[in-house]
Amino acid sequence: MTATIVDGAAIAARIHQQVAEGVAGLAGRGVVPGLAVILVGDDRASATYVRSKRRGCRKAGITSELYHLPVDTKQAELLARVRELNGRDEIDGVLVQMPLPDHLDGREVTEAIDPDKDVDGFHPVSVGRLSAGVPTLAPATPLGVMKILEAHGIAPQGKRAVVIGRSDIVGKPTAMLLLHAHATVTICHSRTADLPSVAREADILVAAIGREAFVTPDFVRPGAAVIDVGINAVSQPELVGELYGDDPGRAEDLKKKGYTIVGDVHPAVAEVAGLLTPVPGGVGRLTIAMLLANCLQAARRRRGAPEDRA
Repeated sequence: MTATIVDGAAIAARIHQQVAEGVAGLAGRGVVPGLAVILVGDDRASATYVRSKRRGCRKAGITSELYHLPVDTKQAELLARVRELNGRDEIDGVLVQMPLPDHLDGREVTEAIDPDKDVDGFHPVSVGRLSAGVPTLAPATPLGVMKILEAHGIAPQGKRAVVIGRSDIVGKPTAMLLLHAHATVTICHSRTADLPSVAREADILVAAIGREAFVTPDFVRPGAAVIDVGINAVSQPELVGELYGDDPGRAEDLKKKGYTIVGDVHPAVAEVAGLLTPVPGGVGRLTIAMLLANCLQAARRRRGAPEDRA
């Protein structure tokens, strides 16, 4: 058996198109969705993510504003900026790029965001609504996981799902979305006894543990859908060679960047699974698409427009 490899870019492109159509529909009502992004400091990865988000906004017709604050910004200054954006009616989504510099309290900042503008889905109110099954803005990456399953005709209802990882950003909300889709869900983590045997029960296996190539074929039931959410930078040539052989793309990554990005799932899983998301090119391609979909949903809800999630 050889797994079907998910084309995350193609699924993301369809969502981007649906968002653009939804934004155009709101324009007919005189509404232009607006996203405000706050970036503190000069972290290169964060700056790259922010550029990608703003580029997605431009393509979809969403207005975006960037507030790039100095690295020594005080907590009170950051909170004041968030509250100011909460109060602006033309702003439908407020996003503070994480991680923040060490001297800032990210939890307090997240809790300061208006839940109705919480396009990241991290506010405790958003988390509570998701848990209760109340319509809310859920985190983008878990939404991307669900979109991949939908795109491949995999209905979670009645299936056994195992999520490896219990983070607040990916593991827990993914498990909750699967539960609401009527899957029987098990959450595993570093202290789960006999993790491979638990994982092998899954029809749908989601790996979000943050350890490169951790999920090996003995974790996987033949034919299972395996969703790899991991993003791990690997710089050791010998490990890259062990995982990917003489793959020229990986060798080029090492030469140009000094590292290559690998997932939590070992490449050999492709010989056992029925469906597998690649890294890169899988779930990560949907994260920005679903963030934009959240911004559109926030605009619709705030303005009483009909909802139709991308």
